[in-house]
Amino acid sequence: MTKNLKDLTSSSVARQSTLNNPFAIQKIEKELKLLYGFDGILWNENPIFLKSQVATLFEIDERTIERYLSSNEEELKKNGYEILRGAELKKFKDFLSVSDIDVVDLKLLAKVPQLGIFNFRSVLNLAMLLTESQKAKEMRVKILDIAISVITKKSGGNAKYINQRDVDYLPSAFQEVNYRKEFTTALNECVEDNNWKYSKYTNLIYKAIFAEDAAEYRKILNLSRNDNTRDTFYSEVIDVVASFETGFAEKLNEEYKKIGHILSISEADELFKKFANQSVLKPFIIKARTVMASRDLNFRDALHEKLEHYIQAVPEADYEKFLGDKSEDLKKRIKEDLEVYKRLKDR
Repeated sequence: MTKNLKDLTSSSVARQSTLNNPFAIQKIEKELKLLYGFDGILWNENPIFLKSQVATLFEIDERTIERYLSSNEEELKKNGYEILRGAELKKFKDFLSVSDIDVVDLKLLAKVPQLGIFNFRSVLNLAMLLTESQKAKEMRVKILDIAISVITKKSGGNAKYINQRDVDYLPSAFQEVNYRKEFTTALNECVEDNNWKYSKYTNLIYKAIFAEDAAEYRKILNLSRNDNTRDTFYSEVIDVVASFETGFAEKLNEEYKKIGHILSISEADELFKKFANQSVLKPFIIKARTVMASRDLNFRDALHEKLEHYIQAVPEADYEKFLGDKSEDLKKRIKEDLEVYKRLKDR
């Protein structure tokens, strides 16, 4: 199932996630230029490609490209394919007429009322769609190899903890500790003694948020015995877990004061059910599910089957968040924070 979701020819989410990765696209462009000598026409300081050039690259008929443009126009336009008309087309025709570029019949071009042009990103997009071209198939293999290698290298070879490269991770993790304490204290003081109540309600929270208990989640991420489950949560997920913990703790305390005695497990279960089904929580749950399902499939190659319909293309901002200049190794960030705290203490 993971394979189908990551098949570039059949999954628009997989295509867009790959195209949104600026680090991979930069490397792909360099390597494909070396392999195919595909430089394009420098227009407005960016390389662009005419339909005839793209057809030559993929060794297909231009009519095949037209067919794909017809059935995938919105996606290709989103990724840089555009149609020149009017003043912009005239400007481009004038540019070609005075340039030493022999890729199009200028007499034929003069009569054209509009002209479709591809940028490098939309050429890659087309390569991901084409099933008739052996060259496109070879290119897809190269694209995926580079995309995987970039994530592996940027994450330090351990995508399991890629969540910790987010600058928001540490503040969320620190804050969650306090909410967790409120949660366990409320369970201890307001719910009858039960050896499993802490794990029970923790799992109920997990299931309410991302439809999996701790054991299911750990299996999907292939966590070892020494791996702490929460250490792998994205900051957005941590925040929602913390909201559940502090919110349910508050409800437990209110109910305990209201009824005047410790709650039974069945009473606590009913209270949790009402709390988790509040409509106000739905937007936050949907966001957490979308974030986790989408990022884990893309960065960790981990599929949360119960959340499959929440999977979306990973936005460029996420690549910047986890692989860009602002992302850092957690140990380095902790060291820097400790040095700051120490300086403040010494003042």
